[in-house]
Amino acid sequence: MKFPVTIYPGEDGWLITECPIIPGCVSQGKTKEEALANIKEAIELCLEVRKEEGLPPFLPLHEIEVAI
Repeated sequence: MKFPVTIYPGEDGWLITECPIIPGCVSQGKTKEEALANIKEAIELCLEVRKEEGLPPFLPLHEIEVAI
């Protein structure tokens, strides 16, 4: 399954990655490739923990249109 992720610059040159549909699922890496590999691992671990706790695996993703 594919999950949406965001990547943005953090402190000290690190890239921060988040999965916005899994609360608290955040990672980082020095390169884009490392950050993506790390968030993939974080997603897998978060899904495992959420399953153990009886929580839904992720939150529904909604889209809205905003004029810009």
